[in-house]
Amino acid sequence: MWPILALSVLALAVLIHKAFQLRAGRRSRGGMTFVSTVITAEPMLGILGTVTGIMQTFSALNAAGGTVNPVAATAGIGEALITTAAGLVASLVLLFPYNLIDAKLADEED
Repeated sequence: MWPILALSVLALAVLIHKAFQLRAGRRSRGGMTFVSTVITAEPMLGILGTVTGIMQTFSALNAAGGTVNPVAATAGIGEALITTAAGLVASLVLLFPYNLIDAKLADEED
């Protein structure tokens, strides 16, 4: 989940910088490709975290042999799903300001 958070903070910093540049009358598309890539990659990173978390849960269940504690299994799966939620939320938080800034930059280019 840390890579999702780190990428989100970097992308948000780029968007804030772009907003200040627009307000000052400077137009530049630099950094927008990075933000777009982060928005696209974050849900996939979340799903990757979920898949690896579920794999670890099943591995732990397999190692336990015949004595399986369903509470421990559901806790592990629930924890794994948190990464998917984090990736989706982080992506959505960046998506709307990105589209707003991208539209303003596109209007200025026309």
